Amino acid sequence: MSLGAVLTAIVTPFAPDGAVDEQAFVDLMAHLYANGSDGLVVCGTTGEASTLSTEEHLRLVELAVQHRPAGATVVASTGSNDTRHACEMTERATALDVDGILSVTPYYNKPNRRGMLAHFGEVARATDKPVVLYNIPSRCVVDLPNDLLAELAQIDRIDYVKQANNANLAPVDGLGIYAGNDDLFGSVLEMGGCGGILVASHVVGPHMRRMVDEPDQRAEIEASLKPVFDALGVTTNPIPVKAALDLLGRPVGGLRLPLLEADEHEREVVRAALVGAGLL
Repeated sequence: MSLGAVLTAIVTPFAPDGAVDEQAFVDLMAHLYANGSDGLVVCGTTGEASTLSTEEHLRLVELAVQHRPAGATVVASTGSNDTRHACEMTERATALDVDGILSVTPYYNKPNRRGMLAHFGEVARATDKPVVLYNIPSRCVVDLPNDLLAELAQIDRIDYVKQANNANLAPVDGLGIYAGNDDLFGSVLEMGGCGGILVASHVVGPHMRRMVDEPDQRAEIEASLKPVFDALGVTTNPIPVKAALDLLGRPVGGLRLPLLEADEHEREVVRAALVGAGLL
């Protein structure tokens, strides 16, 4: 099945006391679906999954499935550097009726090639949903080179990769390619890839939708969005996008330590980009 072209890696809203704000999450879901998103990736990097308890994580997945509009998709991020935990979370998310699984490269342990094949083989066997690999060496240290991705594609249900290593961007036999960085979205679409797992679509979703629907205007639209993409990279994700949502009147609360809210300089960079894009 198609998971969609514009998949937003949704932030996790927090209440003033630090608890997950479930109503704000549901409201933000509706906003994203109404503004260009085909689907959502829940509890990924942008969703601060590493600071969520298992109960919070699965509750957000449950809410996303319950409030998923007809025709929209929900991809649950269930990866871990502990294969047993990744499989457990994958099984439990699958039981909640998600449309796909996002599974990040095991971080910190630095498994070798054989370990990667064994790890993702176990994850794939824990679900009957399509699995999206997530290659992001800037966070995980280790990289999934394209020849290893092609080998992983031979495992049943491993169907896609979220490619967040710009240097590796190329077609891979057996895998649909998703842009893992906003600035790769246009390139992935141009090479016939599936789309993107995006952050900027929180604030410029309709424009990113147009990049899919209006290919003749794609380069022009992408160029106009570059200042927004750059501003949302001013510091560690999701700090800037949460600042942007707050500035746009859609507050989603703060962040959980060790991340802190945008400082004055970072917030001004984000604000200037939003003004330049005509959003403020």
